[in-house]
Amino acid sequence: MRWSPMKRASVFAVLFLAGSLMAQANQDESQHPPKEKKGQVVVRGCVSRSSGHYILRSDSGNSYALEATGKIKFNHYLAQQVQVIGSESPTLSTSSSSFKPGVAPPVTILVDSINTISKQCAP
Repeated sequence: MRWSPMKRASVFAVLFLAGSLMAQANQDESQHPPKEKKGQVVVRGCVSRSSGHYILRSDSGNSYALEATGKIKFNHYLAQQVQVIGSESPTLSTSSSSFKPGVAPPVTILVDSINTISKQCAP
């Protein structure tokens, strides 16, 4: 079967347009981070450990207990500045509103994902 030059040009134009649209869609996804889900929090800070609890001391000065929702291993992130994405819940082990050494902070972040921002915490 032979295609006419006009038919070949039309098929090429359709394939080119489809490829361009797919490339643009992929570029849009990589430039814009996923939108936060309802109830989701994004917190940046430094990971430490105190009395068996992994703690995130946020850049704004708040402290959070960290609890993984999946296979996240917080020990890989100790003394690193990170960004965590998850949801907040009250910490069951304390009712105090201020962080005390050896006691978990009053708010726990149930961590869905964690990413290193810097291999060292800012002073």
